[in-house]
Amino acid sequence: MLKRLACLLALAVLPAFPQQKKIVVTGMGVAMIPEMQKLAPNVTFVAGTPGNLPQQVADADAILGVISPELFRAAKKLKWVHIYSAGVENYRFPEFTNSDVMLTNAKIIQGPEIADHAFSLLLALTRDLYRVIPKRTSEEQIGRQDYKAIELRGKTAVIVGCGGIGTQIALRAHAFGMTVIGVDPKEIPLTTYISRVVPPDRIDTVLPLADVVFISAPHTPQSEGMIGPRQFELMKKGAYFIAVSRGKLYQTDALVKALDEKKLSGAGLDVTNPEPLPKSHALWKFENVIITPHVATVSDGVGARYRDLILDNVARFAKGEPLRNVVDKVKGY
Repeated sequence: MLKRLACLLALAVLPAFPQQKKIVVTGMGVAMIPEMQKLAPNVTFVAGTPGNLPQQVADADAILGVISPELFRAAKKLKWVHIYSAGVENYRFPEFTNSDVMLTNAKIIQGPEIADHAFSLLLALTRDLYRVIPKRTSEEQIGRQDYKAIELRGKTAVIVGCGGIGTQIALRAHAFGMTVIGVDPKEIPLTTYISRVVPPDRIDTVLPLADVVFISAPHTPQSEGMIGPRQFELMKKGAYFIAVSRGKLYQTDALVKALDEKKLSGAGLDVTNPEPLPKSHALWKFENVIITPHVATVSDGVGARYRDLILDNVARFAKGEPLRNVVDKVKGY
């Protein structure tokens, strides 16, 4: 009897091990499963296979890479979903949005390369490179007297969306000597590189001040089409328009009209609506419109940040710790 009691007491003081969890991993995360397993030995990792996902997620605690109404209904124990992209608009279906299941994404970590891309588009326009570079194939140069360039120092940038991308754009704009005004629904503290922030319902008060407008906000029902005919009309003549987050934030027909009427000096678009932009679309005809195929997220540095975020969140989830980059599913960011 005493021996049995001693055994029970010994068991009572043993450290409690975290409960076994299961994570189904899809896409780019599959290659990281060996590293995940080392960080989270109490987790069972399963490489998701197309066609079998509904069965694989039935008892899963988490899914990395994808979610759909079908998978959500199948995953009865689901607590966490991680999406590899920054935008989550394609995953905000009602059952998921209204649930307690956590959603994390790649916001913030994509900021540096997207900001670099935004400024490459702007500089290609302001330094007249959009006219100079095409001449190379014919071994020609434009005459020095025909070369036009705009100095950014002293100009004003209005940045729509001051999250992970917008903040990085603001840092670069400030370094170029620009005044930076942010547009964001959040209360953002003023810094040395952002001089003023207004909420989206006051965007019309700052657009007339902008020499360049950057679009770096997420796509939500509230932000869709927020830059329309009135907003382009409010921009000063000769302003530049740069869009690097989602094409549905601006109304394409209104942009075409502003370019047709020479209201804008140029536009740099990594995102369009529709996307990809079809042949014969009106935007292709403008020499002063630079269009890239939604590649601003690509760089030699982003992969390491993706990896670090995923591995860190897996370790946190295994230990029951708070996750990074949690998305407000109702707001969409």
